[in-house]
Amino acid sequence: MSDLPVTGEVSNSKLAAVFASRDAARDAAAAMIAQLDLQPAQVKMVTPESADVDIKLEPEGGGIWRTIVIAHVRLGIAGAVFGLLLFGILTWAGVPFVVQSPWAAGLAALGFGTTAGLLIGGLVSLRPDHDRYIQATRDAMEEGGTTIVVHALSAEQQTRAAEFLSRRGGEITQTL
Repeated sequence: MSDLPVTGEVSNSKLAAVFASRDAARDAAAAMIAQLDLQPAQVKMVTPESADVDIKLEPEGGGIWRTIVIAHVRLGIAGAVFGLLLFGILTWAGVPFVVQSPWAAGLAALGFGTTAGLLIGGLVSLRPDHDRYIQATRDAMEEGGTTIVVHALSAEQQTRAAEFLSRRGGEITQTL
C-alpha cells in the first residue's frame, strides 16, 4: 500500500478460500493462524448456516463512509493538480487557445481534472474488486461449501495467506 491510501478501511486486502469440507476449512484456518502472522479476528469461517455473513465479509461498516470521503477528497485534489499541470504544459507548449485565453483554459483544465478525480474516487468507493470475493462466498454457501475469509492488513499478508490456503486445497478469490 502507499503512504497515502485512498480508502478508509483497515483491511483493503481480502480473500475468500472455498473448501468443500467444513473440517478441512477449520483445520486450514487454525493452521494458518498458528503459522502465519494473522490474528484470529482477521480470519472468519462462513458456512451455509452462517447468519452474519455480511459482517464476516465486510466487518468495517464505518470504513466505507471513510473510504467515500477520503477517496473523493484525495483523488479530487489529485485530479485538480493533474488539471493544473496539464494547463501548465499546454501553456508552455504555446497552444493558441490556452495562450490567448489563459483564465478560461485554466478553469477548464482545473474543472475537468477535478471532475475526473472525483469520478475515480466514486469508482474506488464502489469497491468493484469486492464483488468477486463476495460472490465466491455466496456461491460456496449455496453449494454447501465452507469459506475461510481473511482480512489481511497488507497485500503481502494477503499473498502469503492465499498461497497457504491454496496449498491446503482452498479455491482462492482475492480483492485487488
